[in-house]
Amino acid sequence: MKKTIIKNVAIIIWLLVLFNFTYSSGRPPEILSVNEQARVVNLWLEQRLEKILPELMRREGLDMWIVICQEYNEDPVYSTLVPFENLSARRLSMLVFFDRGKEKGVEKFSISRYPIGEIYPALWDQEKEPDQWKALAEQIKTRNPSRIAIDESATFALADGLSATNNRLLAQYLGPAYSQKFCSAERLVVGWLERRLPEEIEVYHHLARIAHQIIQEGFSEAAITPGITTSDQLEWWFWQKITSLGLKTWFSPSVDILRPDSSPYKDNIIRRGDLLHCDVGLTYLRLNTDHQEQAYVLRPGETEAPAGLKEALRRANRVQDILIGEFIAGRTGNQILSAALKKTNQEGLEASIYTHPLGFHGHAAGPTIGLWDQQDEVPGRGDYELFYDTCYAIELNCRSKVPEWGNQEVVIGLEQDASFTKEGVIYLDGRQTKFHLIY
Repeated sequence: MKKTIIKNVAIIIWLLVLFNFTYSSGRPPEILSVNEQARVVNLWLEQRLEKILPELMRREGLDMWIVICQEYNEDPVYSTLVPFENLSARRLSMLVFFDRGKEKGVEKFSISRYPIGEIYPALWDQEKEPDQWKALAEQIKTRNPSRIAIDESATFALADGLSATNNRLLAQYLGPAYSQKFCSAERLVVGWLERRLPEEIEVYHHLARIAHQIIQEGFSEAAITPGITTSDQLEWWFWQKITSLGLKTWFSPSVDILRPDSSPYKDNIIRRGDLLHCDVGLTYLRLNTDHQEQAYVLRPGETEAPAGLKEALRRANRVQDILIGEFIAGRTGNQILSAALKKTNQEGLEASIYTHPLGFHGHAAGPTIGLWDQQDEVPGRGDYELFYDTCYAIELNCRSKVPEWGNQEVVIGLEQDASFTKEGVIYLDGRQTKFHLIY
């Protein structure tokens, strides 16, 4: 055990040195080999199961948590609980977590034919008991938990992964005495998905930098020839770039063109004088990024964007400042939304806020802070409170009139990733305060 701890610490130090050197030196971010990615993810998983899971189970008063799913119908939380090499469930997969108290910690095991990595020993002897469900019931009854958390939720889809069939079979095999102990694992699942290790947040800056550099390259002459390149082509450029780096995108990249209403061009060819907006998100080390940034295509003789557009970006940045200023632990998403919109209105900023948690999923578990079509409140998901050591896509827009465009209203949509810790809100690899300029 001591050797394992020393080895793990050495790996962490090596990774942080690599990421920090890349982050500070201006070099293109390095993408780890698949083997190295597995090492990082599995190390984080071990730490999360030892540090985060026990805390959350005790916070929610749960002494047992069961995750049951099947191949091709995985529970959304399942892939975050198993090693990197386990790409899916196998047949009927059963994970059990039993809190034996602070002294002994949380016991982890699987009712399956084979162990899952070194984390989950297989507690199913098929020769003694060929029925997998009976084997599960026996292990549960032996431990006699007070509360059995199962993944069902009417509010968070990510915490609603137990199928109706498996729910029925679990109750059937355990019987009334134990099925009465069932309770929703909703807050446990959300807590598990949203909470980040300090090491994860540290490396999240690296992920954000990769995303920023991809956008910077996409919003340049390397990918755009004004008068020829279309927004569709640029969208595919982003997708291809992410894929060629060995990464994945969790949604289709999008590019929008904004131009004066007086322009004779109504097509999707990128032209000089256009304002461009992109929405790009990538997946790496089981974490997701989500960014929206703006670029301006310079006209002949121009060296910067028109003053009216720069003012519009400044106003959007101000909305960001107001929003993150309302991030206070314990507040709900709806309370943060209401407080931020009140201040933007007082400052004459026409804003919409639709910020969401970020982590194992792009639109992740945690407090929803507005939706684009729900600016009053978001019942349910918006009632969940803000916790430390979580990450968010600070997503919003601000509408401003641009004098150079005949006082036409222009919407500046921004999205930047950030962490929330006891030190406050910190943008991951910074945020955009100036337009990308395309010559």
